[in-house]
Amino acid sequence: MVHLAQIILLMGVTVAIMIAFQRLHIPSSLGYLLVGLILGPHTAGPTVYVPEFKVLAEFGVVFLLFSIGLNYSLPQLQAMRHQILGLGTAQVVLTTATVGILLWLAGLSAVAAFVIGAVFAQSSSTIIGRQLAEQGEDNTPHGRLGLAISVFQDVTAVPFLVVIPVLGAAIGLDKLAGELGWAMAKAVMAFALVFYAARWALRPLFHMVTERRSAELFTLTVLLVVLAAAWMTSSLGLSLAFGAFLAGMMLGETEFRHQVESSIRPFRDVLLGLFFVGVGMLVDPAALPRIWPWALLGTLLLLLSKIVVVVLTVRRSGMDSIASWRTAMLLAVGGEFGFALLAIALDSSAIDPDIGQIALNAVLFSMIAGVLLIRFNHAIANCLARPSAASAPLKNPLTGLPAPQVLIGGYGRVGHTIAVLLKSSGVTCVAFDTDPKRVQQGLADGHPVLYGDIADPELLAAARAELASLAIITVDDHTAALSAISALRGHCPHVPVIARARDLQTSSVLVNAGAIHAYPEAIEASLRLGTIALRMLNIPTADIDRMLQDIRDWDYQPVIENPVKKNAR
Repeated sequence: MVHLAQIILLMGVTVAIMIAFQRLHIPSSLGYLLVGLILGPHTAGPTVYVPEFKVLAEFGVVFLLFSIGLNYSLPQLQAMRHQILGLGTAQVVLTTATVGILLWLAGLSAVAAFVIGAVFAQSSSTIIGRQLAEQGEDNTPHGRLGLAISVFQDVTAVPFLVVIPVLGAAIGLDKLAGELGWAMAKAVMAFALVFYAARWALRPLFHMVTERRSAELFTLTVLLVVLAAAWMTSSLGLSLAFGAFLAGMMLGETEFRHQVESSIRPFRDVLLGLFFVGVGMLVDPAALPRIWPWALLGTLLLLLSKIVVVVLTVRRSGMDSIASWRTAMLLAVGGEFGFALLAIALDSSAIDPDIGQIALNAVLFSMIAGVLLIRFNHAIANCLARPSAASAPLKNPLTGLPAPQVLIGGYGRVGHTIAVLLKSSGVTCVAFDTDPKRVQQGLADGHPVLYGDIADPELLAAARAELASLAIITVDDHTAALSAISALRGHCPHVPVIARARDLQTSSVLVNAGAIHAYPEAIEASLRLGTIALRMLNIPTADIDRMLQDIRDWDYQPVIENPVKKNAR
């Protein structure tokens, strides 16, 4: 209770600033950084100091890495190896090497130069994704490729979580080599432990939990898995975040992936916000007059090195010159994960605090400049390159990360039939069901059936429902169908929804809730039976089809059974 007033102050300032930033469409990460700057020890006014704050903030990175692991399971990494994996890895490695060598030649130590190179290699998926969506460029070739590479950068940054603490602790080249070798050996050991433990225990555990049909129990189990994996790698002398990433990769292979991401998202967002607040508290405005020339030079180095590296690597992959420059403009922005690496480097004394201040401000300045580069990426690219008709566009830049064309809510009798029809027609789909036995049956049938409630907005976000072409609700529970349609209307109003209904009254309610069509099963079964009867009586097929269409166009009114009126007495 001693720190309750400071916690309330922190939450009040955060809420006020986040409201203002969301109204101005400014990335939330910058808002959290501003909160940390205002309440930090380096500015006038109230200062928030809670001893447990740093520990909680560290778990923001833990849950971030867990979420990233969910989206990059081993099969997905294997499928992405030719395009995103190659381009993303090349961008991080080349940027780290270029910046590191230049800073080392400028007089920095090899360790500090390497760390800053790794920090500068990161890009902000949050800024890129939000800016592209606002500009309507999220489905363009350069937009999809830029966002995919920025997300994949977080995966390639995982080895830095192992290396950077070792760089801060080791003394001497011989000891450094030995420590790095031992750290990598422990990383391989941790991967093997998590891999086999996950194969042996995770799937049966989650099957047992989902049979209880308790969202509370499911969330508690997810938290247990994340924290246990983080504790395991920490006990081996590695970072907490590395273990969480491995656990995410293993769960990413299961049918529970989307529901796990949905359950963990609130914890991740809040704790990651605390992490950025902590980073903001590291910024010292009083040092800015002394270091601002170096911070600006660092910003230029960050922007220019990434632009050059991305243009060269993407251009060699086959993308035309204009699109290559536009992709480079997107990825030039500094990234939130760079702050995480910087914080780890400062904690492990891998870099000097003054150098850390310069790097921190350089990343902040690059975020501000990066917004402008993304906003005007087309105009800038037109000035820097000429379109080449001979260049072939990059094909399938998101191989391995397809968004389903159709979402199916419920994998019962109707859902199974629809999945079979879609699969036979070459249409990609994904079905969600809250019954683990149905999920297992769907997987046995060879269909992509995952555990989760399609009425959960967080699940829809995790499944990228906004990219679907159609949603089909097949559950026979009227309340569940209504909730699902409402959630879809709220999350992705542009995606058409069709639904199954028991009767005409239910059909009308679902249509009013936002479904394009809601087909009443009882009446449709009667129409089907009537159609067969008419064909057996040699009525022309064209006349039957016209009759059926008229009935449906009139909302089944011609065949609705009127209530029997009692004779008046």
